[in-house]
Amino acid sequence: MTTPLEGWQPAPAGYKHVVSVSLGSSKRNAREEITVLGQPFILERIGTDADAKKAAAMFAALDGRVDAFGLGGADLYVIADGKRYLFNNVKKLIAGAKITPVLDGSGLKNTLERDAIAQLDPLLNWRSQKVLMVSAVDRFGMAEALSQAGADIVYGDLVFGLNIDRPLRSLSSLRTVAKLVLPVITKLPQDWFYPTGAKQEVSVEGNGTKYYAWADVIAGDTHYAKRYAPKDLKGKTILTQTITEADRAWMKDRGVARLITTTPRMGSRNFATNVLEAFFVALSGKKEALSEGEYLNYIRQVNFKPEINEL
Repeated sequence: MTTPLEGWQPAPAGYKHVVSVSLGSSKRNAREEITVLGQPFILERIGTDADAKKAAAMFAALDGRVDAFGLGGADLYVIADGKRYLFNNVKKLIAGAKITPVLDGSGLKNTLERDAIAQLDPLLNWRSQKVLMVSAVDRFGMAEALSQAGADIVYGDLVFGLNIDRPLRSLSSLRTVAKLVLPVITKLPQDWFYPTGAKQEVSVEGNGTKYYAWADVIAGDTHYAKRYAPKDLKGKTILTQTITEADRAWMKDRGVARLITTTPRMGSRNFATNVLEAFFVALSGKKEALSEGEYLNYIRQVNFKPEINEL
């Protein structure tokens, strides 16, 4: 019988080690060696193909052996309109991590992604853009920043998350839906409304397809954006975060004109916000999530900026 750590290698002496345990596909696994501010790191992503028991075992087996965990393919909590909503089933998933801090990217989404929207305004002129946010309640910072920048936005949370063809057209309506829906959704398994495992590899068209055609910019989670995308994305801009070479090929094949990631490439790929939030916590030496001010300070120190790719 295999153990959760079979084949796993700890980081060399002197390195800090960040491991993202993800419910997503193992095809997206990565292990990169980088040095930031003089500190060498191993950044690693391990997918469990939607196997929650395997993910829980990984958290328990690696606890105390790495500097920080990322949680991929699920949110521990979401921050919407200043309120934090906890996913109870995900809390159980990470219960084995008693020493090593677990970061799901929520704190960084609320800081780095707001910052990225402001940095991109000279290029995109948000007031001239029609933006589809495939899911906004888990990226409320980006949603607010786009609204404040004057973009014409469709928030697709009901359309894509709950299969209800009711696009949200204002931040106030998103706030109302968040207050009504999140207390219920956070009690459900995340794979009811978020693609995990093999679902991340397949696109399905439905009620929301027409909103892709309307939009100039598709913004939000990579897996969500790909999951519901039509075959024709000619001329579109995609604004997202975690990207592999396979994702770039997928976008080129569908005609995407421009890919912008809120996170820079580290090694051979762009990691998700959960990895980078864990990276910043490990860099700080702390054992808990940082404050918004601390995240922004580190973002400035390492000079993180959006990466723009003309495809």
